[in-house]
Amino acid sequence: MRVLLLNMPWSPIDLPSLALGILKRSVDERVPGATCEVLHANLEFTDWITRRTEFSAEDYEYYALSSYFLGCGDWVFSSALYDDPVWKEDEFARVMKPKLRASRMRMTRQLHSVVPEFVAEIAQRVVDLEPDVVGLTSTFQQNTAALAAARHIKRLAPHTVTVMGGANCDAEQGAAVHRNFPFVDYVVRGEGEDAFPRLLEALRDGTHTEAAAGIPGLCHRADGSSTANPMPTGPLPPAAILPPDYSGYFERLAASVARNWVEPKLVVEGARGCWWGEKHHCTFCGLNGSFMQFRSKSPDTFYEEIMGLAERHRVLDMYVVDNILDMRYLSSVLPRIIDSGYDLRMHIEIKANMRRPQLQVLADAGLIYVQPGIESLNSRVLDLMDKGVSGCQNVRMLRDAAETGLSVSWNYLHGFPGETDDDYDPVIRQLPALEHLNPPVDLSARIAIERFSPYFNRPELGFAALRPEEHYFFTYDLPEEELYDLAYVFQAPERGIRGDTVTRLNDAIGAWKKHHTDARLTQTDLGDEIVLVSRRHSFDWRTLRLTDPFQVALFRLLDQPHSPAALHRKVTADPAFASRTLADVRDLLDEWTNLGVTFTDAGQYVHVAPASVNQNLLRLDYMSHLHARPDAGPVTRTAEDPAPRPAASASSPTAPAPALP
Repeated sequence: MRVLLLNMPWSPIDLPSLALGILKRSVDERVPGATCEVLHANLEFTDWITRRTEFSAEDYEYYALSSYFLGCGDWVFSSALYDDPVWKEDEFARVMKPKLRASRMRMTRQLHSVVPEFVAEIAQRVVDLEPDVVGLTSTFQQNTAALAAARHIKRLAPHTVTVMGGANCDAEQGAAVHRNFPFVDYVVRGEGEDAFPRLLEALRDGTHTEAAAGIPGLCHRADGSSTANPMPTGPLPPAAILPPDYSGYFERLAASVARNWVEPKLVVEGARGCWWGEKHHCTFCGLNGSFMQFRSKSPDTFYEEIMGLAERHRVLDMYVVDNILDMRYLSSVLPRIIDSGYDLRMHIEIKANMRRPQLQVLADAGLIYVQPGIESLNSRVLDLMDKGVSGCQNVRMLRDAAETGLSVSWNYLHGFPGETDDDYDPVIRQLPALEHLNPPVDLSARIAIERFSPYFNRPELGFAALRPEEHYFFTYDLPEEELYDLAYVFQAPERGIRGDTVTRLNDAIGAWKKHHTDARLTQTDLGDEIVLVSRRHSFDWRTLRLTDPFQVALFRLLDQPHSPAALHRKVTADPAFASRTLADVRDLLDEWTNLGVTFTDAGQYVHVAPASVNQNLLRLDYMSHLHARPDAGPVTRTAEDPAPRPAASASSPTAPAPALP
């Protein structure tokens, strides 16, 4: 049996497909008599399209990720799915004209008109390889490209079995794919490590008609009609999750024009599910799909996978796709990585309430890109999300990440039922004090309603009568009830803040991003005094010396969030400060907040000054910023700023790519 796994656009080009890497190993190790290959059609497309259009790395990233909630990437390949190079062009233009700049509109329509030729070519190439089974993965904006490929393959070789799976095929979505697209013979819903090999064995043995009914989650056809088996009753145990086999990806990338666009990364996986979500499912999050239950590989297994992949492929950049870090790894896997001497650079999602020593372990192990799911700096809004952290804890995370050299990727979200302008006003006033810390990746965005999230499943939380997002209507030729099952993102009435408050919030975030690269605030604790050095756009002072022992003691306590009452209780436990009053504490907190030294939210305060440990060189954006400036002259040193610094600039850092679901 010959199995071909097909990775269509818009799968990221700088990453091998984790899903297909795992399935390839599953087939090779668990299906006797079967051979398995992966065709990297995303890279094939990159080479194909750059010979025909002025297509760039930025264009690929836009259709793969940035335009996800607009659906541009899926619409591009809808022309190939429906054999119509002008498929719903008028509908697309009407809806998207206010949302896209003219050049992006032209590029999107041009791609839409030419991709049917690419899909026809890739389908012919697949058929020429004479596979018995073609497996297609679909995640993010990969759905129409995968469906179009399946349709063309089936047209050329009706005997070839087509199987789809991936995040876009979970639960109701997978059933809708199977019902509406008869050229897809089977859909694997949920985790495929068990279901896909079982299906292949049944196809090999000729028992698929009977065996298909016993594979949990599988969609198949009986007497010509689509049947969706019940979803599995539980997730796979971690021992059943195989390491990926990335054979061929790096070799194919090396021969592609994309090699000049990206630095390739390995994709590694230690855990699935979310241990926080099991207790408190964040109201807007649908990333875990059908299975929230957290399970992780043993520390030995995960460490060996990381090292084995690095040694085999000679790649040190890694993307850890876990939705949340297994805290066991802090004392098991990560210390071994530190001791290994491998200079790894890794990206991982963490919880925002991690303390500085824990962050230092991440930094020492090479996990220099972190995505802590901050989402807001206001405790009341965070409570509406059920995040389990406070605004001051999130600011502490940004401060401690700056001190330990971690680059933080995070989003600011708004639009939660129950939020008010009063929740945002104090945050907006204080954002200039945070210019030296990592800003959000982009401006604040109104939340999207995602399938599998509490907002989708529980209309009593504030969102009822949901409809599929607009882009599904001009991408697919399906009635709305079918689109509802196919869709992952939904239209919903606006909740929470609007108008002026959103504008003021985004203006403040925009200023933060503009001034961040050259903004600095550091503190140096000299024992009997603390010296703070500031260079921020909205503050005139440059040096602040805390020499009063009471001020020094209070500032040190503000390393962690405290209320004024708690600060007063702790500081007056020292007999030297027994006469100090709560009013003294409040007066000092007010002064420091006005100076941008402390951040306050929900009655708590925390200082925002990272320790002075050569902040410029710890910041990943600094050197690129310096060398990119055409007018960058000689750098200077001053007594207050021991690290090199260029002249001021309005450029903003490049954020790491968003985490995959």
